[in-house]
This record gives sequence, C-alpha cells and structure tokens, in this order.
Amino acid sequence: MKISKKNLPFIGLSSLVLLTSSFATAAEMSDMDHSGMDISGDMSGMDHSGMDMSGDMSDMDHSGMDMSGDMSDMDHSSMDMSGMDHSGMDMSGDMSDMDHSSMDMSGDMSGMDHSGMDMSGDMSDMDHSGMDMSGDMSDMDHSSMDMSGDMSGMDHSSMDMSGMDHSSMDMSGDMSGMDHSGMDMSGMQGGQPPADARSPDYSNGVPYGQYGKPMMMGSMPLWGVSVDDLGYQFDEDQINFEATGWYGTDSNRIRLRTEGSAQTKDDKEIDSLSSLAYWKPLSIFWNGEAGVAYDTENDNAAVMAGIVGTAPYFIETDARAYLYTDGQLRLDLGAEYEWRLDQHWVVIPEVGLTAFSKDDHDNGITKGFNEMEAEIRLTYEMFSRQLAPYVGVSYETVLGKARGQRRQEDESIDSSSLTAGVKFWF
Repeated sequence: MKISKKNLPFIGLSSLVLLTSSFATAAEMSDMDHSGMDISGDMSGMDHSGMDMSGDMSDMDHSGMDMSGDMSDMDHSSMDMSGMDHSGMDMSGDMSDMDHSSMDMSGDMSGMDHSGMDMSGDMSDMDHSGMDMSGDMSDMDHSSMDMSGDMSGMDHSSMDMSGMDHSSMDMSGDMSGMDHSGMDMSGMQGGQPPADARSPDYSNGVPYGQYGKPMMMGSMPLWGVSVDDLGYQFDEDQINFEATGWYGTDSNRIRLRTEGSAQTKDDKEIDSLSSLAYWKPLSIFWNGEAGVAYDTENDNAAVMAGIVGTAPYFIETDARAYLYTDGQLRLDLGAEYEWRLDQHWVVIPEVGLTAFSKDDHDNGITKGFNEMEAEIRLTYEMFSRQLAPYVGVSYETVLGKARGQRRQEDESIDSSSLTAGVKFWF
C-alpha cells in the first residue's frame, strides 16, 4: 500500500492533540456541566464497575441530569462519587435492581447538595448492602430530597449514615419491605447514654428492702390508724370516741375497732364495743368483716360479721351483726355523708340505729329497734386533711317498747347536746 509522505506531519500532529486533550479531561473534571445531560434511554445492564470518578468533582453540576430512563441492572460497584453535586439530579425513572453493593462514598462529601434530588421513581429491589458511606457527610443537605417513589425491597443493611442531615427529607412513598437491619444511625442519636443513666430494673439504685423484688404498692403490707370521732358532749358530760387501726394489704387486713363513750363525772363509767376482725374487699365499693367482739355494757363476748362500704351518692354505710354467747343478736346500722363546702370546710351528717333480737330487762334492752343517734358536724380539714377539728349538735332517742320501759324507770328518752372534738388519721 502506498502512503503519501506529505500527509505524515498532519497525522502526527492530530494524534498529539487528541492525546493531550484526553489527559486534560481525565485530570480536571471540576466545573463540568451535566445540566442538560440526557440519559433517559435504556441503560439496563450497563457496567460501571471500573468507572473512575476519583478526580476533583466538587463543583460538578448535575442539576438537570435526567436519569428517568430504565437503569435497572446498572453496576456501580466501584464508582467513586466523593464531592459531587446532585442538587437537581432526576432519578425518577426505573432504577429497580440497580447494584450499589460496592459503591465507594468514603471520601469527603461534606457540602454535597441533594436538596432537589428526585428519587420518586421505582427503586424497589435496589441493593445498597455493601454501600460505604463512612466518609465525612456531616454537612450533606437532603432537606428537599424527594424519596416518594416505590423503594420497597431496598437493602440498606450495612449503610452507615452517621452525621447526615435528613431534616426535611421526603420519604412519603412506599418503602415497605426496605431492609435496614444493619443500618448504623448511632451518630444521629447523640451517641450512647451514660452507663448510670438508668438501671435496667428501673430501681435507680434504690434497693427493694426486705422483700428483695419489685412489688406493686397495693401488695405491700401497710398499717394505719383512723380516729373518726373524739369529742365532748357538753349536756351529757361525756366523751364519745370511735377509732380503727389496721395492718395488711389492699386485699387482706386485720382490723381493730372500738366505739363508745366515757362518763366524766360520778363513777366515770366507760361503755364500749370493741372488735378484732379480718377484712377483705367483696366488690368495688363494698368490704366484708368477720371476727370476735366484746361489749363492756353487758359484759358479754360475741361473734361479729359485717359489711361496710360506699352506697350510691357516696353515702358511707356500715352494717354489723353481733351474736352474743347468751343468744342475743344485736344489729348496728350506720350511714354518713360528707358535704364538702370547699377545700377545707366539710359538713358531715351521721345517723345510727341499734336493734336486738330479744328482750333483756337487766340491761334495759327490748326486742326490735331500741335507739337512734344522729349528729351533724362542721369540720375544718387542716394539715393535708389529716387533722380536722369540729363543732356540732348530737341527738339521741329511744325507740319502740324501750321508750315505755325507760319512762317506768324514770330515765330520759330524748337528749341533745352541743359537741366539739377532733378527727384525724395517720
């Protein structure tokens, strides 16, 4: 083949120019403009595994880059994109099955702008399992990043995004099925809590005492004392009292109760009815009692059973039956209501009835209802409502056949008196 010698200088000069431009392109890609770059066609199966983008791409503009085409099966396993600007990058196309498993983003990506990045396309089944994002991404901006597309099936199991800013990132699309099992977001939560932040058993270092394990408050044995009445009746010249002490839990208790009166003149006689009973809730508003009792007025012991609780309209109600050793049966009924005027002032009306099953002339008892007692008190609750002094008026009357018997014995059948006293509990 014959070659003209006069064309050799031109061919050599052209080769030198092409070689020089290739080196210049590979060395400096900063300020490159990809704003109108159209890669919307079918790029499935393209292999970028050896694509070297490790040069200076910090100022590259991908704002108008169209990647809406079919890019499924694209291989970016060794692609280095440190320092790139993806602010307007359109990834709304079909990117399912894209493989980013070995994509290296370990360089300095601080300052990267993804604010307008559109990822609304189908990105299901994308594999990011080996994607390395361990570089400096502290200043990356994802504030307007659109991820509203279908990203179900995406695998981020090993993706490290510590320090990234996703404050306004839109992830309203379908992301069901995404695997974040190995995703490290420890840097986004402010680090690990201090070792003494809180103990695993929530005790905060406070021991459980003699029980050695956590307990509900209702299951801990406690005790209490309540003095419902300790007052002086001026006209009768006597002191009335009613007190209860208990020990146990909210489910089981032992209760010691006493009520009666003590004369302050003449023989200073004390009449009381005391009981020791087992207490247990029967329902939400009612409790049962059963035990033994002793009555000093007739010097007799008895077996006791009763029910106490709250009737409708918050009426405190109690009913107790006493079976004495001589066969006498006594029934005590009582009702009390607290009419609260304000946070401290309370008006308390109270009424009680006593009935017997048979006559006992030695003790002035007749069959049926024998006595009725009524009292109204104005109390002032102080010191966290644990102490409440009161003033009031009391009234007592004899009922049924007992009225005639009292008249024959020249005893009063009705009496009233001013009272003053105190009630408290602890």
